[in-house]
Amino acid sequence: MYYAQLPPIRLARFTVLAAAVLGLLTGCGLIPSRSQPSEAPPPDYAPQIASAPLRTSRSAAIEPRVLVNPRHPERYVVQPGDTLWDISELFLLDAWFWPEIWQINPQVANPHLIYPGDILSLAYLVDGQPVLQIERGTAQRLSPRVRAEPLEQAIPAIPAEMLRAFLARPTVLARSQLRRLPYVVSIADGLLGAAGEDVYVRGADDPVGTVYDIIHLGERLVDPDNNRTLGYKGLYVGRGRVRRDGDPSTVYLTDSTRETRTGDYLLQVEDVGPANYFPRPPSNEIEGRIISVIDGLSLIGQYQVVVLNRGARHGLEPGHVLRAFTTGERIDDDVKGALFTFKVRLPDEPAGTMMVFQTYERMSYALVMEATSEIRILDTFRNP
Repeated sequence: MYYAQLPPIRLARFTVLAAAVLGLLTGCGLIPSRSQPSEAPPPDYAPQIASAPLRTSRSAAIEPRVLVNPRHPERYVVQPGDTLWDISELFLLDAWFWPEIWQINPQVANPHLIYPGDILSLAYLVDGQPVLQIERGTAQRLSPRVRAEPLEQAIPAIPAEMLRAFLARPTVLARSQLRRLPYVVSIADGLLGAAGEDVYVRGADDPVGTVYDIIHLGERLVDPDNNRTLGYKGLYVGRGRVRRDGDPSTVYLTDSTRETRTGDYLLQVEDVGPANYFPRPPSNEIEGRIISVIDGLSLIGQYQVVVLNRGARHGLEPGHVLRAFTTGERIDDDVKGALFTFKVRLPDEPAGTMMVFQTYERMSYALVMEATSEIRILDTFRNP
């Protein structure tokens, strides 16, 4: 062999190098170890606990059982300003499991609708499954008639007013939206438009009197997985009303926070309904990244809106619950002074829970419901 003809010093170096490479291949599983069967579990193997999802495949998962908060109250009277999520945190360790414990009450058609004054208590079925029972408050006792309580007075799933304000003035535009949105093609008087002036708009097919928000495109939102542009941050410019239809139509600017420019987009102002969602895990395995936080901060906390690089085409729907993870850092492993320095990626650590409330084709909005540690842009999210 060739290496037998090498000088002793080079032969020794060659032997050490060959041993290191062989050990690396064995450790990576490319060459089975002779001292341990290749099918044996790795040294750090440990059974998954019963309360965690047992992954059976990339397309299916066994859902964890409902875990009751050991410090739950015996009875709780629903207060104005409560949310279903807040109340469920009193009774459950994972608040998003609340649909699993509502006992169907014959007094209401929808057991998820509860109102201030209702009294909640936890009970157990014969099989040990916990259920949350609803007792109507004295001010809301029902006669045999159908209850006629305005839906707006029902306790929302999540903080409703905050989401309404966000959805009423969106600050992100998906790339798929831009193809169908009206846009400013010209300013009637000069290069910039302000309140009290007219602008000319193409693509506005709505009748005279229709009100639009005017949005200026800002920074691109890029998918870190493939460097694809998913959308743009939107900057609110002002508001206008269609004064004359046609192509182009004439829009009168009724309000301005900054100058309207050629190329700005128009979004029709719509009423935002109640923020009621049915929380549940996605039906398929989903993994992605947080690509933006709406207020522009790098650290993300409870009740902040984030943008995800996954959307309807990936299986996300409003109400889907996701777990946020602090992405593990990549470090150098040179502890044993080996010939090579290895890169090691530390494990991702759970950092909080999010619920999706609006989806587009390739991206979504989610609300951070709880943050157990710091969440940052480009952190990972997966099924709970």
